[in-house]
Amino acid sequence: MNNQDKLKLSQNIAIIAGIFCSAVALLLLLNFWQMTKTDPIESKALEALVERLKDDANNEELKEEIRNFDLLARKAYFNSQWQVETGAYMLLFGAIVLAFALRIYYGAKSKIEEPEKVLENEIASRIIAQKGIIIVGAAVMVLALLASFLSVNQLKSYDAAALVAENESPADEDAVEVINVAPAQTSANQVSEEAPAGENTASENVAKNTSTETQPEEIIAEEAVSETPVTQPKATATTSGPSLAELQNNHNSFRGPLAQGIIRHDNIPTEWDGATGVNIVWKAEVPKHGFNSPIIWGDKMFVAGGNNASREVYCYNRNDGKLLWTGIADNISGSPASPPRVTDDTGLAAPTLTTDGNAVFAIFGTGDVIAFDMNGKRLWAKNLGVPDNHYGHSSSLITWDGKLLIQYDTNRGGKVMALSNQTGETVWETQRNSKISWASPVLAEVDGKYQLLLTADPIVAGYDVETGEELWSVECMMGEVGPSVGYADGIVVAANEYARMVAIDIRTQETLWEDDFYLPEASSILAHDGLVFIATSYGVFVCYDLKDGELLWEDDFGSPVYSSPVFVDGKVYLMDNDGVMRIYEFSRELKKVGENELGEMSGPTPAFADGRIYIRGEKHVFCIGK
Repeated sequence: MNNQDKLKLSQNIAIIAGIFCSAVALLLLLNFWQMTKTDPIESKALEALVERLKDDANNEELKEEIRNFDLLARKAYFNSQWQVETGAYMLLFGAIVLAFALRIYYGAKSKIEEPEKVLENEIASRIIAQKGIIIVGAAVMVLALLASFLSVNQLKSYDAAALVAENESPADEDAVEVINVAPAQTSANQVSEEAPAGENTASENVAKNTSTETQPEEIIAEEAVSETPVTQPKATATTSGPSLAELQNNHNSFRGPLAQGIIRHDNIPTEWDGATGVNIVWKAEVPKHGFNSPIIWGDKMFVAGGNNASREVYCYNRNDGKLLWTGIADNISGSPASPPRVTDDTGLAAPTLTTDGNAVFAIFGTGDVIAFDMNGKRLWAKNLGVPDNHYGHSSSLITWDGKLLIQYDTNRGGKVMALSNQTGETVWETQRNSKISWASPVLAEVDGKYQLLLTADPIVAGYDVETGEELWSVECMMGEVGPSVGYADGIVVAANEYARMVAIDIRTQETLWEDDFYLPEASSILAHDGLVFIATSYGVFVCYDLKDGELLWEDDFGSPVYSSPVFVDGKVYLMDNDGVMRIYEFSRELKKVGENELGEMSGPTPAFADGRIYIRGEKHVFCIGK
């Protein structure tokens, strides 16, 4: 290519790039102007509905309509955010192309022709004109980039929880409704711990715990983020935790042992009715709201709740629903004076607790992690740094081999860490090449060793539980990742709404199959014995073949679902947000066993024990059994 050709080509590229930059810049400015005039996350209709709710606080249909409006508003906002960010990158790309084309153009021009002899005032006029064009163009691009930056962060000032304030009143130990109570099987230990009926109130229990607890030295973990994964092991002694058999005899984490959704209990009920009390053993009010699931160890059941005033852990006797103790997550060094703003469908107590049988561990949307012993004595607490998260933190905890394992993916970057169960000190911490995630960790045994399986945008990855080393990673996810992975037979299945579902061979990292038709938004994936189960947010339950991804059956019931499907006693249990539990045979064909209504809105995944189901509703915990 001679100089003349270079001149012509670069001139054409510069013109196209200039037009492209101008168009994108103007669109960004118009988008910014539109967003300043009409906030995409504000809605007069939503405000009107909230006003109506003040006059009719028990209208469940109105509450559901508000939730749907809120969901649509947030999806519209993030679609607008994506457009703005994409436009900013396009503008930068166009500006780089324009600058490069002009450089080539003027370089080629200087070699072709001798500069013309022009008058001094004409030269000055050309220089002024050129500078004017450059200044105006630069100003437009700078304004456009500034507008895109300012357009992205509007959700930080959005607090859906402020629209629908919770009317909470302290609940005491007597707020337990007993229906057809089975004989309590309380151990000798618990008899000594529990006072005679009527002597202690929940507030007295809290006061007792607070006055007798010792305040350990608090530790603040800096939220450092690096561009590449870095493992920082620390010499911290830990003791081995419970065996797999012990975990399978209990229900110690989100979705049960190892967080896989596979429960080893029998005689699980398939029929109940919350309205009439059929097979409802007891129900107990939970003092503060939360979306975390119940966990069980022995005769004790744990949940957490929280609001802007305080965050708390509750321990119940799982046989009769009696509130045994309340632990308060307060006086933690580094904890924010004001909790971060979170959306109403996440809150400050979304992550499910975990226990190793010696202590129970909780994490809240403030970044506070706290440990209590099984009798409610505070052991240690620390703050991990307030999670930069526009919905609220929701990744649940899991424990293995004396370590508390935490997925902490925020807008500042991703990381995974292990804390000592005994002291809370950091055993290891690994930075991740990932963005924010709301998914929870899953444990999987691979060739005799345990891996921690995590999913986020853009990776699905496995980590060594002992060292935190990243063992493998596959770039296949996108968007706001909420569902945890499924694992069975050496295959990891990850999925996310508006993205795809991917089955990965954990040993070779080969993608076995993909699908993008039915995808979950919040409900985690169940994989077991050759089958995969997916529940969409709009109420379609689907079964696939694990090996090849063949769609085997689907059930469209049309109710929203955030809870995760669980395999137990040869069946699959799935709770929808309306409080209806659907039970299916574990089969390659659609065989529904039954549908049972709780009589209360729900959302968390149930916990199971022999002959019992524990379901957290909007205000109560229910025990279901014969």
